[in-house]
Amino acid sequence: MTRTPRPHGDGDILDRAAGLFARRGYGKTSVQEIADAVGLSKAGLLHHYPSKDALHAAVTARADGLADQVLAVRDRVPEGADRDRATVEVLVEIAFAHPGLVALLLSPAAEEPVPECATTAGDAALRAFGLTPDSLADDPVRTVRVLGALGALAVLSLAATEHDTVTTWRPHVVATCLDALGHGRPGAQPTRTTDPEA
Repeated sequence: MTRTPRPHGDGDILDRAAGLFARRGYGKTSVQEIADAVGLSKAGLLHHYPSKDALHAAVTARADGLADQVLAVRDRVPEGADRDRATVEVLVEIAFAHPGLVALLLSPAAEEPVPECATTAGDAALRAFGLTPDSLADDPVRTVRVLGALGALAVLSLAATEHDTVTTWRPHVVATCLDALGHGRPGAQPTRTTDPEA
């Protein structure tokens, strides 16, 4: 059987589906809305993903795969400024390539319970910077810096995508995240503190 050519690849389908799940929630997003967003008929979309549940599972699997890419940086670069920079670079690439997934990760309130992929991806981003959900209180300076960098990355990448300024904003987004981590300027504050009262 020959496949009908489609205007978008699977990655685009998954990203647009994730964006719709973020805006409307899984329960309120129809297969027809996703098909319309990617320029396919409902039957054409169902040919590739036989149900909305299958599509949601594919979105989750894509998010898990991207989380693994982020964690790979942690495994190959020693802890410190070089790892932070490498992690920011990977996260920026992912955020610009997958704005729908970023939107889904930012909108856990749009769906109850919180989508598993949001928890997995959020945990992976924290672990890539040497934190875990259970260790956030251990180093408040580092925690605030990491969460600030991740928040800035998410908001700025979505704004850059919406305004079609990805190429021009990219170096500024990276610089902003590194500033938040304390690596962007000479004389910036360190990203870890040993003072428990800091």
